Amino acid sequence: MSFLKIIEEYQDFNIDAFFDRVTEAGVRRAIGQDRLSAMDYLTLLSPRAESCLEEMAQKAHRLTVQHFGRTMLLFTPIYTANYCVNRCLYCSFNAGNKLHRTKLTPKEVSAEAEIIAATGLKHILLLTGESRQHTPVSYIKDCVRLLKRRFTSISIEIYPLNREEYSELSEAGVDGLTLYQETYDRDAYACLHPSGPKRDYIYRLDAPERGCRGGMRSVNIGALLGLSRWRREAFLTGLHADYLQSSYPDVEISISPPRMRPHLGGFQPAVNVTDTNLVQYVTAFRLFMPRSGITLSTREPAGLRNNMTKLGVTKMSGGTSTAVGGRSNGSEAGQFSIADERSVEEMANMLYRQGYQPVFKDWQAV
Repeated sequence: MSFLKIIEEYQDFNIDAFFDRVTEAGVRRAIGQDRLSAMDYLTLLSPRAESCLEEMAQKAHRLTVQHFGRTMLLFTPIYTANYCVNRCLYCSFNAGNKLHRTKLTPKEVSAEAEIIAATGLKHILLLTGESRQHTPVSYIKDCVRLLKRRFTSISIEIYPLNREEYSELSEAGVDGLTLYQETYDRDAYACLHPSGPKRDYIYRLDAPERGCRGGMRSVNIGALLGLSRWRREAFLTGLHADYLQSSYPDVEISISPPRMRPHLGGFQPAVNVTDTNLVQYVTAFRLFMPRSGITLSTREPAGLRNNMTKLGVTKMSGGTSTAVGGRSNGSEAGQFSIADERSVEEMANMLYRQGYQPVFKDWQAV
């Protein structure tokens, strides 16, 4: 079975009509449930639920402390290449954009890794553009071998792979996979991806499941908020996470709710997703999936990330650069503009002030 079957079940579902029927009493009933159904989750994503955000936030906090304690896992990305064959309208790495293309040599990967390791972080996310020609699986494996010398957990955010390739990388030392569907709206997806292998909606949709089967310890999914109606995107992301967790209970499933940021090309989001919308999404998801991780990246400004520390988030990035070798070579051409430029030390101090423990390492391979 593929998650596509569940998407098709909701293809003709009238979400607006459902929202019109939601009452405040229905929202409060959903908040009070110990185990939320899909419709309970959708109720908490409704416009009507905005009046109950405080109650949602309080319960989200209680559930997060119950299952994760007062902790926050810190990590950072390392961009090793920006070659890409896709023409995604919302990304600086779009093959049609005039961008200096490069990839790190082994020596440069080590130099970037050394700078990151000096912050104390032990979790790292390796990213590339989507080009098998320039960054084949063999190149990813070479990078992983170098990163293993300094980091105990290595995740990847690259082009979708087949099951055998995920197994190959898992055996090489990769234990985490991040892969965003970008949008679950198939019509919008086709318009936003006019050419390139990423145009294959189904192959990308099934990639997280292939990662689960290929031995990944953790899998992180999400939709890029702003490309389509955010409430439906949040709903389907939640259902996707629930499907993966139910199908692969031994895998740690988490989500990210990234909002669009300024980037080369200037594509403007189709939908404005406000801070309030983001809070509603995160707290609703926490009530729906109490044990799943939620990552909030440096796409969000410092003040908002501070305020969302206690609202269900379990993982944050710090000391971020979205440029290839951005820490060691001073490159400024990143995948997108970050909003929170704080260092790892500054992030840790913020967490301490809120009574939270920053976690630099929570995984060690045998």
